[in-house]
Amino acid sequence: MSPKTERIEVRADETSKSRISEAAELLGEPMSSFVVRSALAEAEKVLARAHRTIVAAEQFDLLIASLDEPDEAPALPEIANRPRRFRRA
Repeated sequence: MSPKTERIEVRADETSKSRISEAAELLGEPMSSFVVRSALAEAEKVLARAHRTIVAAEQFDLLIASLDEPDEAPALPEIANRPRRFRRA
């Protein structure tokens, strides 16, 4: 484990503090450890949802199939033939 050098402060109502304290005591761990562990578990869930995109298999298959279909890209030749803004030296 890495050393604990950072401090997190929270404010809670009396009932919340009491419930958290009781739960930590039942697990035999300090309240601060319980709070950090619980908050970290929730943070991992939130980050996992934020960093992944879940789609139905059918939708995924359509997406992959569409990547194999060439685009018409009618403007591409005109854009490719425009004068270059920068030239190699």
